[in-house]
Amino acid sequence: MSSKRFADRQAAGRALGERLVADHSPDVVVLGLPRGGVILAAEVAGRLGAPLDVLVVRKLGLPWQPELAMGAIAAVGGTVVTVRVESVLAAARVPPDVFDEVREQELGELRRRETAYRGDRPPVELHGRAVVLVDDGLATGATMRAAVIAVRQQQPASITVAVPIGSPTACAALAPDVDELVCLSAPGSFRAVGQAYADFSATSDAEVRSALG
Repeated sequence: MSSKRFADRQAAGRALGERLVADHSPDVVVLGLPRGGVILAAEVAGRLGAPLDVLVVRKLGLPWQPELAMGAIAAVGGTVVTVRVESVLAAARVPPDVFDEVREQELGELRRRETAYRGDRPPVELHGRAVVLVDDGLATGATMRAAVIAVRQQQPASITVAVPIGSPTACAALAPDVDELVCLSAPGSFRAVGQAYADFSATSDAEVRSALG
């Protein structure tokens, strides 16, 4: 797949919405992964005329290299799913107690964000529905894999993962776990998710709440 560049997250979300609108289920729900993924998901949900919700996922980064995921956690309702990236854990020789410590820290942040984003609103019902999971890109794929596992436990009719850009390795690894993987660009020259955007500035909690509103 070729390398594609988007003006910003809204533009990427509109492109995903156009790609998905032709063959989406009438009983579809769109879930955005915060923070940036929710901005895209709002555009997708608008194009599909679908309800929008947030699925809070936290990357478990190496303590000395937080951007590199050694795992991820995701929560749907009272269920928390933990995913481990065994290749990173082995290469970095991460002791089990260090992994557990990072997980506990991120679990606290996950619960804080759920409250901040959703407030008193209950999660959207996923059972028996077509679920579209949206993020602003796939690097290692660890956070999205945690999201997929968490959603699968809710027994949806199907799971589609939709991203504007992903590493070819992450996309290939994730594809067998979902019903459909929509990745608009998986360049062989993949370095980081931000390379697909002219504007990849950080998304605030306020912007996430506004998108969900």
